[in-house]
Amino acid sequence: MQLNLQSERLSIRPLTIIDAGFMLQLMNSPNWIKNIGDRQVKNKTEASNYILNKIIPSYHKFGFGLFLVQSKLDKKPIGICGIVKRDGLITPDLGFAFLPEMEGRGFATEASRLVIQFAKEALQLPTLAGITKPENTASIKVLEKLGMKLEKSIQLPQDTCSFSLFTMALHKAI
Repeated sequence: MQLNLQSERLSIRPLTIIDAGFMLQLMNSPNWIKNIGDRQVKNKTEASNYILNKIIPSYHKFGFGLFLVQSKLDKKPIGICGIVKRDGLITPDLGFAFLPEMEGRGFATEASRLVIQFAKEALQLPTLAGITKPENTASIKVLEKLGMKLEKSIQLPQDTCSFSLFTMALHKAI
């Protein structure tokens, strides 16, 4: 998949298996486990398999997925941001996660704005959702800053906890 989104501080590209070490680190960070869940990815091989089996197929099937977010300053990966098509949700949703030392610096908002622009212009998606646990105030602030509105509480298949569903229209209805 060809994609290269740029902002002042960030560049965003598709994930590949060369990003396995970074994904291993990110997926085992405390906030990932607390807010997203423990995906049982405990070594680089499992991280490579996660990328190959869970992330890359979405690029081919939907034309979108989770993307790597890099700092333009040093080209180091700092997080992921992208669009996910989840079971139990009609609308694709915005997803993001950043390394603990990168949180609170506006990177999630900056990366999400690029992804929303991609969803609107390249993918022509009519709406975009965002889901988060009700107690994840940091993610809620980002979703609200992006212009998403709280719609309702939902439960996803095979998940015991409830989530807050946020949505935004990308194109006006005619």
